[in-house]
Order: sequence, then structure tokens, then C-alpha cells
Amino acid sequence: MSTAAEIGRPLWLLAELTYRCPLQCPYCSNPLDYAAAGSELTTEQWLKVFAEGRKLGAVQLGFSGGEPLVRQDLEELIEGARKLGYYTNLITSGVGLDPDKVARFKAAGLDHIQISFQASDESVNNMLAGSEKAFQQKMHMAREVKAQGYPMVLNFVTHRHNIDQIDRIIELCVELQADFVELATCQYYGWGYQNRDWLMPTQQQLQHAEARTQAWREKLSASGSTMKLIFVTPDYYEERPKACMNGWGSMFLTVAPDGVALPCHSARMLPLSFPSVLDHSLEDIWYQSEGFNHFRGDSWMPEPCASCDEKDKDFGGCRCQAYMLTGDASNTDPVCSKSPRHDLITGARKQHADLIASDTDTFLYRNSRNSRLFSQK
Repeated sequence: MSTAAEIGRPLWLLAELTYRCPLQCPYCSNPLDYAAAGSELTTEQWLKVFAEGRKLGAVQLGFSGGEPLVRQDLEELIEGARKLGYYTNLITSGVGLDPDKVARFKAAGLDHIQISFQASDESVNNMLAGSEKAFQQKMHMAREVKAQGYPMVLNFVTHRHNIDQIDRIIELCVELQADFVELATCQYYGWGYQNRDWLMPTQQQLQHAEARTQAWREKLSASGSTMKLIFVTPDYYEERPKACMNGWGSMFLTVAPDGVALPCHSARMLPLSFPSVLDHSLEDIWYQSEGFNHFRGDSWMPEPCASCDEKDKDFGGCRCQAYMLTGDASNTDPVCSKSPRHDLITGARKQHADLIASDTDTFLYRNSRNSRLFSQK
């Protein structure tokens, strides 16, 4: 087992406060069987987690979900995190937010609010969110966040239903005076994997969107704008895997609503044992638990990872993706062109090139009813 000095410290703590959410996005990364999750941590239990995280060395704290705004104690949690010295980030759909909450969160010490959109088109946004009022609420709250002095941080999840409107998406970001925009092409985990057929863009769509994004970068720079556009390419169109979470159990620590601690928010799908903060300290979990140590370092790697000269860059890729696609989390991420199962990726690219973008009849929406179907399996 690695020593504490070799492991390092978790710098980023993600608090998934709840799996509850008023929306039902078909690309949500929450577990498919989230309806079977246990009770949520109490206010006092979360504050204890935050304190233990700071003692370990965490400096950034993200409030996520589900939708964290459904927690009635969110303001108290923000205030507690500020007293501990965290830089805090609220990751929200904006649904449930209002001007008074924005002001109270700011007074409590919240540093950063990121609002996510499903699309720039109101009908597409609302169709994917499963709410007729979601788009207008997001627009109103984005303007309110800016008006109250926060940096304007927007996230647009792009997919085959909206990626052709990339110019309109960026125009909307300019209209909202965004400071930082993440154009994150849908990644296929959780519910996104279940809906991959109807979310995955074609390679031509992706190339066009990337070219238009670059054109906008040049246009904005020439105009003196400081807005930053980040375009996140989906793994399925890469030949090398991403350095997932900067390495397993290296920098990021997630605590799920019921207290289970994870190296990443998707890891509980894996056939590994992950302890709960209700039974162990974060320090013990981070340094001693089997789940966090399982894929640390490179001794676990099979070929071709074991002898690859890039293993210190990509750490073998994503363990969750390897598990979903091959059934074995120890396998090389199939995204890698060196993987013996890279055909799973190239085959998916070819298969999805001919699908009809307008067909949403087969979407499996993220909601409690559908989650219970997976809970019973």
C-alpha cells in the first residue's frame, strides 16, 4: 500500500448533498438506482465532513447533487464551509433559486455559482429538463447572479440535439455577459450512458462545433472580451483517454448524499467496497480504505497500460468507463487506441453517425420511477 507521502492530499471535496432534483435530465450522472440510496447526511454530519476535509488539506468545496438547492440547510452549510476557510462553489440548475437566496448565500460566504443549461433553445431545454419553466428560470437567475456581483459561470451540456446551435449558445452567453463558459459535450455515465444512442453527436457535428467555438474565441479576443470558452470533447472521439480525476484517489474526494465516500462521483457503480463517513473518518478513508487504494499508482495496470510511456499522464484512463464498456474496471479504457477493445469506441462512432437527431421517444429520463426499476434489479 502507498504511504501517505506518496498518496498526497485531497484538494477538492465534492459534497453531493442530495440526489433529489426537480429536473429529470437524461444525461444526469447520478447513479441509476439513486432512489434506493439511504438517508441524507444531516447538517451536523456534513459540517463534520467539511471539517475533516479541511484537516486533510482540501481547499475547494463544491455543493452538488441532484439539485443542492432542495436542501433547506444550504445557507448554513455555506456559512460553515466559509468559517473553515474553503473556497466554495454551488453547482446548480438554477431551479429553486431566487434573488433573496442569491443575496443570503453571498452573505454566508459563497464564492461561486455555476448555472447549467440544457440548450439555448427554450423548447429543447425544457424538453430535456422535463420542465416547462426551466429555461426562463435559468435565464432570470443567470442575470441575477451577475447583478449581485458573482462571476458569471455557465455550463452548457452539448449533445446531438443542440450542438448544431453552437453559435446561438455562445451568442446567449455573450448576452448574459458570461465570464467563463464550459461547452461540455455529454459524457456517457449514469443516465447518459443509458441514453447514449440519442445524445451522442456525429463526428461531423463535433468538428463543426469545435471550429465555430474557435472562431468565436478569435472574435471575442479581437473585441476585447475576456469571456473564456472551454470546449470539452467527448471521450468517444479521442484516441487517448483523459487523465480521469487527475489519477484515482489523487486529488478529488466525493461524498455522496448518504455518506459514502468515493474517488469520483461515478465510482459507486464499481464492484468495490467504499466506506461511509458515518463509520470512518475521512482521513482513514482517504489513506487506508481498499476502495481508494485499489487503483492508485500503476501496479494494478494490465498491458498495454503497464508498459505504456503515457501511463503517468493518463493513469490508464477512466475506471468507470472501462467497467461499463468491458465489464472489468481493471481493463485499459477502450477510448485508448492501444486498448484491445478500442473497437467498442470506433463501433459506437459508426453506429451513431446514422441515427436521427430528432428522435427522443426512447429517452430514459432520470426520475424516481425509472430509478426504482434499476433499484429492483
